[in-house]
Amino acid sequence: MLNYLWGFMILTGMLWGAANNNLEAVTQGLLDSAAEAVTLSITMAGIMSFWSGILEVGNQSGLIEWLAGKMGPVLSFLFPELEKDHPARLPIAVNMVANMLGLGMAATPAGLEAMKLLQKDEKLEKEKNLASNTMCCFLIINISSLQLVPVSMIAYRSQYGSADPVAVLGPALLATGCSTLTAVIFCKLMVLRKAVAEK
Repeated sequence: MLNYLWGFMILTGMLWGAANNNLEAVTQGLLDSAAEAVTLSITMAGIMSFWSGILEVGNQSGLIEWLAGKMGPVLSFLFPELEKDHPARLPIAVNMVANMLGLGMAATPAGLEAMKLLQKDEKLEKEKNLASNTMCCFLIINISSLQLVPVSMIAYRSQYGSADPVAVLGPALLATGCSTLTAVIFCKLMVLRKAVAEK
């Protein structure tokens, strides 16, 4: 659907330029946008590589595992069905830490690994096509994405010449804090509703 939307907007712009004898400006705009996209991609690839590397160093050194242990009470509150020694706790913690740092691309592999481990849960063996409460809650919290330091957003602002790239810290924390709180409340209400319905 998104492809059709983008295609429609591009086609409309080209037709509008042709109708107003301004195809040269349209062509120049396309070339400038392509060059800017490549530059931004290279910049973001460098930033993401750096932070993903830092995350991997933390993982190899045991820092992430230590942090996952410290996040134990939070994980137990969010995912009460998940045992304390469940292997999915570590990738869930990695995913949440990466999201807090605004590293969505680094969070994705950990999120996928967590979902694979949750899918292997004994409780789901008979119903492979159904997601557990833990899986649903993890997905919703992952999407809400609490960000303490939105690295990607700061990088974008810096790339485009913002006078104060880190000015977004407060608004981002407020917005993502509200979205995450809403996600947690929603998950808890849905679990409660399911428990009541099953009785």
